[in-house]
Amino acid sequence: MGAGQSRSSNVLVVPQANAALDQMKYEVAQELGIAIPQDGYYGNMATRDTGAIGGHITRRLVQIAEQSLAGQYK
Repeated sequence: MGAGQSRSSNVLVVPQANAALDQMKYEVAQELGIAIPQDGYYGNMATRDTGAIGGHITRRLVQIAEQSLAGQYK
């Protein structure tokens, strides 16, 4: 695989969510002061930085799900 290509086996259940998740990644990185590589290759980024971005995205997604569930079961 060449630079910038992903080997990820993660497949989105809702493919339309891809753009929203990508936007969230950039927002979280900006909030944390972490620069996303312009070429899309994450191999030179520190694991700590990529983990921080992923962790914050997960927390945000859980919060969104909790708010959605709370609205359904009032």
